[in-house]
Amino acid sequence: MAADVPPEVPGPRDAPTGPARASADDRAAWWIYRGNGRPLPEGRTAAALPPPPPWRAFDGGPPLPPPPGDEQDLIRRLGPVSARPPRIADPAEVDAVNAALFLRRPLLVTGQPGVGKSTLAYRISRELGLGRVLRWPIGSRSTLRSGLYEYDAIGRAQDAATARRMPAGQAGDLPEAPASDDSSVAALTDAGLGHYLRLGPLGTALLPYELPRVLLIDELDKSDIDLPNDLLHVFEEGEYGITELYRVSAREPVVRVHTADPEGMADITRGRVRCRAFPVVIITSNGEREFPPAFLRRCLQFTMKEPDESRLVDMVTAHFTERSDDPTRRLVRSFLEHRSSQRGLAADQLLNAVYLATSGARDSNTGWERLLDLIWQRLEVAAPE
Repeated sequence: MAADVPPEVPGPRDAPTGPARASADDRAAWWIYRGNGRPLPEGRTAAALPPPPPWRAFDGGPPLPPPPGDEQDLIRRLGPVSARPPRIADPAEVDAVNAALFLRRPLLVTGQPGVGKSTLAYRISRELGLGRVLRWPIGSRSTLRSGLYEYDAIGRAQDAATARRMPAGQAGDLPEAPASDDSSVAALTDAGLGHYLRLGPLGTALLPYELPRVLLIDELDKSDIDLPNDLLHVFEEGEYGITELYRVSAREPVVRVHTADPEGMADITRGRVRCRAFPVVIITSNGEREFPPAFLRRCLQFTMKEPDESRLVDMVTAHFTERSDDPTRRLVRSFLEHRSSQRGLAADQLLNAVYLATSGARDSNTGWERLLDLIWQRLEVAAPE
């Protein structure tokens, strides 16, 4: 183990070396991500993260500065970092995350709506200090191109038309306009092209950061049938091209473009982006469709269970630190009874009930049970008899 890595933070040589199934204590020895909600000391993630397998090593560059954080978003989704003794998450879940970290492979997380699949990405980001989570919500019209980058061709054409109507030398307000007699034309050529390009969440995650970015691809089963197969090359090669920049690379080899981070910018060389550290990719699915074998082969798969009483209590306590009292615990048990009988209840429906209860609704004469019936409506459609 590296000398600067404390015992509780594993080093590369702590990885398992045999196929035999280990005990819970043995498994913990090689974990980087612990699932306890406690951030690692600054700088320890780089020391703990082992080298990638040779077939998953990438050499993009030059390296970019660390990404921005977003603590307010983490607090909104996870609550503040708890001062209570940490409770270890489901060992199978932590095993899956760490296997994905070691192998540099996407993790496909399947489970019922509301069990915490998306939240997993934010827990990883907080614990490993990997910065702002890049989120790509998937819909029926999502394409690989939209995840990689967007090019505003219409905006560029409109600005070009405006520049042509301006007197010479008065187009300086247009993006990246050079101070020359031909600025009304040149402002919309190679020098200004980056203003109209913005990298998407996937495209930003593949920039050459020293440590992996966390990318959440949310509800991939909502996508068009072709998107999973379209992702294969990007997942395998860790790179992609930007056609619009490649076309002008002979005249403008380096173009500065917008990224998916707030006010983020990055230099793209000769129209290609290649990662240094393959991102931590969490792909969620509600199990509404099957994915092609070629796609599954490039992912690790994990099915997330519905949270039990202890996990629900922890979740409520994280958001309502001062309200982990007996009435709240009774409300958690009532939620579990409803979930068992009705199915299809999500954990955030419990948070809604706790918030109303702690706001006084439980003690009023409005009819608490009626409110619970309103809040705890099942999410699954009942099968026809």
